[in-house]
Amino acid sequence: MTLEACPTPEKDRQDGHLRVGFTASRKVGNAVTRNRARRHLRAAASQLLPLFGWAGYDYVLVARGTIVTRPFAALLSDVTRALSAAHRKLDATAGEPHA
Repeated sequence: MTLEACPTPEKDRQDGHLRVGFTASRKVGNAVTRNRARRHLRAAASQLLPLFGWAGYDYVLVARGTIVTRPFAALLSDVTRALSAAHRKLDATAGEPHA
């Protein structure tokens, strides 16, 4: 799983909201497997983004090949680490802290 994050464009920004998208390419598997992978990502994001996501930012979670067989607790840990890494990188480029 990979995570991409960037500030929401000003014209699309709503106070207190963040946007999230999910994707799984054909490399993940057939349509059933890709849908299952996106469902796993949605479930993880619904638990973690309200706690760790930044309002005014867009997040895209990209499924990789082994996501369907990965234990959900491990996926939650992966998403949490990816969010932390993305936020550190965004802080370094923006130069200002976020809530």
